[in-house]
Amino acid sequence: MTAVPVPPPSLLPTVEPTAPGRLAAETDAGVVHLRDDIDDRDPAELAELVAELRRRGTPLVVTVRHLRHPHHERPDEHDRRLDVLVPAADVVVTLTPGAAAQIEERWGRPARVIPHPHVVPLDRMAARGAVRSRRPGGEFRVGLHLRSLRPSMDPMAILPCLVETVAALRGAVLQVNGHRDALVPGGHRVDPRLSCYLRSSAERGLVDLRVHDPLPDAQLWDHIEELDVSVLPDHFGTHSRWLEACRDLGTTVIAPTCGFHAQQGPVLSYLHDEARFVPESLVDAVRGAYEERPDLSCSVAERREQQATVTRLHEHLYRDLVGHPPRHAAGG
Repeated sequence: MTAVPVPPPSLLPTVEPTAPGRLAAETDAGVVHLRDDIDDRDPAELAELVAELRRRGTPLVVTVRHLRHPHHERPDEHDRRLDVLVPAADVVVTLTPGAAAQIEERWGRPARVIPHPHVVPLDRMAARGAVRSRRPGGEFRVGLHLRSLRPSMDPMAILPCLVETVAALRGAVLQVNGHRDALVPGGHRVDPRLSCYLRSSAERGLVDLRVHDPLPDAQLWDHIEELDVSVLPDHFGTHSRWLEACRDLGTTVIAPTCGFHAQQGPVLSYLHDEARFVPESLVDAVRGAYEERPDLSCSVAERREQQATVTRLHEHLYRDLVGHPPRHAAGG
């Protein structure tokens, strides 16, 4: 878990707690803001944190990025954490109007919508185009990155359709990346059926298969930029940091309809959630990207302006809370 302020640093100190129960006791922060990295915390620890903050009269801000956590097979594990934090927060923040509506429906709490800022550094964004320009002329590259096969991913549902669709497009290449722990025998997340399918497809020239360890950021940005399209294989989730990186680097995103990806920014959507997958919707999205070559990216100027807005919104949020009694103040 990370409890951190957003600038200005003069208002609040940065806190990197080793245990939630010690967080409030170890800092004189005017406000505690929980954003990400709570998914390894026991709800009892979080309840201990909430109780300590209430005892000290310290306001709590919670940003809800995941309503259905992509790293958890079952929703109840993450739900228990949110059931502690969302009712206790003085202010709830999320990334999209759809997520805000769901938060109000589930917990009766209004949530402020503050968009996800850029993921790729602005100076790297300014240099985009160089990687893609080195590719063979006329090539159209569709990417599917499986990473370490987190539970939200359902690649075998879409791969046969995706392989067939890309193979029918002149000059198109389907590049599939994955980590060794998911695609090399003996890895702790290996899916033998998926691994066999991918290796067979690669041998037949249908897939450019790349198996590697997790990439450092610089290589990851290059990987994303070399793609014309990135297909997200998730069948549950809420928001996507990967989507934002693609927008930063000029790569069109084909996103499933689960969650609120289309509210984060412009994407091409296909129908895929825990209940169903409609192959025709993926075919249409891939062909549409191939034929239209849409530019759905963000410019450096847009991201810089957005970052200034995000910072300003957080600063106003904190200043409103500092000096005012929190909604769950002891004795209040």
